[in-house]
Amino acid sequence: MELGQVLGALPPIVDPNVLHGAAARDDAAVYRIAPDRALVATVDFFTPIVDDPSAYGAIAAANALSDVYAVGARPLFALGITAFPRGKLGAGLLEKIVSGGAAKLAEAGVPVVGGHSVDDQEPKFGYAVIGEVHPDRLIGHDGAHAGDVLFLTKPLGSGLVATAIKRGLCPPALEREAIAIMTTLNWEASKAMLEVGATAATDVTGYGLIGHLANIRGGADVDFDSVPFMNGAGDLAERDLFPDGSRRNHAAYRDRVEWDGLGQTEQMMLCDAQTSGGLLIAVPRENADRFTHGVRIGVMRDDGVIRVRT
Repeated sequence: MELGQVLGALPPIVDPNVLHGAAARDDAAVYRIAPDRALVATVDFFTPIVDDPSAYGAIAAANALSDVYAVGARPLFALGITAFPRGKLGAGLLEKIVSGGAAKLAEAGVPVVGGHSVDDQEPKFGYAVIGEVHPDRLIGHDGAHAGDVLFLTKPLGSGLVATAIKRGLCPPALEREAIAIMTTLNWEASKAMLEVGATAATDVTGYGLIGHLANIRGGADVDFDSVPFMNGAGDLAERDLFPDGSRRNHAAYRDRVEWDGLGQTEQMMLCDAQTSGGLLIAVPRENADRFTHGVRIGVMRDDGVIRVRT
């Protein structure tokens, strides 16, 4: 079942104070509570993708914060979400997960004020995060213009790495690099995009680069050779270590892209399902040189076509 079918089961949103809701398909919900104030809310949790429990908690925290940063908002507080087998509470793993997440949130200046836990044989962890933004400073998906420069603030490859880790095939150096990237906050990039008048933004997570780009109104020319990848991600791709989510992304979006002769492995790399990925940001051309928190990967179009060139 496609996500659009699930969201279609929700009633239409008629409240004019809902500035950003389920129709956006990702990122945070935004609700205006005053002419100059809007609350931002998001929730995100997932199963372990790395072996280090503290790193897992930190990745979950950074990932949950990114939806708030992607709309140009400031996170205020977080609520923890935990599913963990009761019989393994004595092993100390959950304490490491929780402390790793709390430390990353503290780095962002965000307190954990509560949460909820359930007994579950498959561990899951994450947060609901509440933030605040001025309605006039909200960054959505619909404001990009043809000629705006596209930036990506983190390299791709975390889906491949997570699969390789599960199969015991990930080089230790690449695992360390991936953890460092996934635990890096998108805070500085978010502040920087506001300073240069970003017209659209999203964080790159489960839909992969192509899927999230498709959610930004318009189209784009993407230069494959400019897209950053983690060191060694290409080797994992050649070994076909893509997670199922990446394969679903490619199946869903491949016919909406002009690939310009790009091979299927490279196509899949652009569809790789990410965790705690970077921000994908459209910046007016005249301000692009002032944005130094990401890599230029292309430019926006106005015809709805995504074209990848090499």
